[in-house]
Amino acid sequence: MSQRIPDEARLPELTLRGVILGAVITLLFTASNVYLGLKVGLTFASAIPAAVISMAVLRRMKGANKLENNMVQTQASAAGTLSAIIFVLPGLLMIGYWQGFPFWQTTAICAIGGILGVLYTIPLRRVMVVQSDLPYPEGIAAAEILEVGSRSSRASAEQESVDQRPDDESAVGAGPAVTSPQQASADPSRTRQDESQTAGEPGAREILLGGVVAAAFSIASGGLRVLGESVSVWFSAGRAAFQLSTGFSLALIGAGYLVGIVGGMAMLIGTLIAWGIAVPWLTSITPLEAGQSLADAGMALWSDKVRFIGAGTIGIAAVWTLATLFKPMLVGIRTSLGAMRGDHGAFREQPRTDRDLPAGIILALTGVLLVLLAGVFAIFLHQAAPQLDGGAFWALTLGSVIFAGVFGFLIAAACGYMAGLVGSSSSPISGIGIVAVILVSLLLLCFTAVSDAFDALDPEVARMLPTALALFVTSVILAVAAISNDNLQDLKTGYLVGATPWRQQVALIIGCLIGAMVIPPVLSLLYNAYGFVGVMPREGMDPGQALAAPQASLMTAIVRGVFSHDLEWTMIIIGVAIGAALIGVDEWLRKRDGSARLPVLAVGIGIYLPPSINMPLVIGAVLGWLIDRRLRARALARGDDVERASELPRRRGVLLASGLIVGESLVGVVLAGVIGLSGAPAPLALVGDDFAGTAQWLGLVVFIAVCVGFYRRVLASPRTG
Repeated sequence: MSQRIPDEARLPELTLRGVILGAVITLLFTASNVYLGLKVGLTFASAIPAAVISMAVLRRMKGANKLENNMVQTQASAAGTLSAIIFVLPGLLMIGYWQGFPFWQTTAICAIGGILGVLYTIPLRRVMVVQSDLPYPEGIAAAEILEVGSRSSRASAEQESVDQRPDDESAVGAGPAVTSPQQASADPSRTRQDESQTAGEPGAREILLGGVVAAAFSIASGGLRVLGESVSVWFSAGRAAFQLSTGFSLALIGAGYLVGIVGGMAMLIGTLIAWGIAVPWLTSITPLEAGQSLADAGMALWSDKVRFIGAGTIGIAAVWTLATLFKPMLVGIRTSLGAMRGDHGAFREQPRTDRDLPAGIILALTGVLLVLLAGVFAIFLHQAAPQLDGGAFWALTLGSVIFAGVFGFLIAAACGYMAGLVGSSSSPISGIGIVAVILVSLLLLCFTAVSDAFDALDPEVARMLPTALALFVTSVILAVAAISNDNLQDLKTGYLVGATPWRQQVALIIGCLIGAMVIPPVLSLLYNAYGFVGVMPREGMDPGQALAAPQASLMTAIVRGVFSHDLEWTMIIIGVAIGAALIGVDEWLRKRDGSARLPVLAVGIGIYLPPSINMPLVIGAVLGWLIDRRLRARALARGDDVERASELPRRRGVLLASGLIVGESLVGVVLAGVIGLSGAPAPLALVGDDFAGTAQWLGLVVFIAVCVGFYRRVLASPRTG
């Protein structure tokens, strides 16, 4: 368990070097999360890899300690979490309202929404973090990582002191300062004990190894084109079309490993529903168009029909998840309102580890941010419809601010509680986005029904404006929800290690500001290089390289359907029915008290995404399951405790998986820059299109080799000094 720094200790926390290091890590993980989110609709938690990198860097500097490392990971994780806003913003390009991502508008939405998420959840810290028994899985894990790093640094410092003594007796009692207030003796036996505890600890080298391997593979496949990026085989049974396919994304292998076997199997079930049942059935009853191949027909039916089955399943799963958490959500909201009225004494009179930002500063910042938000909405509306009547203009502007502010506050309290209850990674952020976009759309639909303000506008503007505004308002709410989801996890980590809360809250705000400035250029770069499915920035681009942006596509389709009344309701209803049946199965599994579960949201994602994305995730999840089975068998054979024996290999796996994600994602961003500068779809390609058949099989061989290497690396016995 993490050793808490006591209140009376005064150690460097929020330092300039820490902020700079946090900014660099923020750049890496935010760009990686944006790329991964646009490609597959998933983002990864960056707190633990950020903490590992921070410890690896700061341990080489004088006076570093775990509180400073905690601030770095807090800043980096906030910025990485903020990238969830990509689940909505690309929709503005998909409907044709934006032609790119305007820097200041996008930055403002990210920053305002993120900082509001921080401010809204500060009043929850005492009751949900200090006084609550909520598990906060990621927060506790990050605290343990920081403690391990602190123990390792302490052992190294003590060993240096011991090594110096025979040569300089005057150094007794004057060795290197130990940064922890729990002063350890410089006894050689104690040092060797600490070293034995930390020997073989996985660290930044695992992230680096995974990153280098994934980067090399990504350059060879996406850049040089000597390795394929996927393999796909189509076959028919009568008139029914079937596809067997997998991509070779190492980032998705890492993501699947982190998702775990339960989520991986759920996505496999979704893939089988889509490509083993729905697509074959639809191709068997739908005549081929003139000149259309079976593969083209199958992909068209999946895109136009089957994906809406996935949308229905995702929708009912999101609603069910929120319904099951309704009582905890109310508890969170009531707690937040009660905390705002609480009186915890003057700031200076409080213990160091209990000092939040003062309520006056919180309220003042909230007021300023809401005024700025009104300005952003006003500019957005004026650019969209400068002829809009003044009364309608201000009604929509102020209504959007009030909805985003009030609903955002309620969602912040709910997300904070849900994150503590089930973990940030398991909180239904996408589901909250779907609920928010539906509510905003319905409110705007009511406005258009009672107001004739849109009648005076150009018909195309009148058609597009409600859709664009619904997506824009939802993006603010999603930013609030995402940061609220992360904030209390970070504050839990800070509480366990003995951090100063107000400094950590400042670090969260800094992380939001830096992340908000990183996200727009990365979005623009990726869009101009690859495009999004259904919307390309210029002619002649390869649609096979387009990023799926699945959540943005789904929310855009929902909003369009609300306003145009042309949703694929039959397919959506089928998806809802499938989702309802699967919820019943999941509840039955839950009541059996076993480890088997069926997360319906993951099944819906499996239906909604193509198999080239789903299958690497499934493979990564199965790889993790095989590793766990092997670790368990090895521990039992040796008579060791399974959990204790598996702790270090599992941590190594998490860091390797994070490295795979970061390596491939960063190369994807770099290649996007190269493509954008050159204007060519494959400027680094060494081979032509005629090599594609050979490349896909070479890619498969290397892909399998990397998976085997991952398995062996995680299971490798730690090397001791």
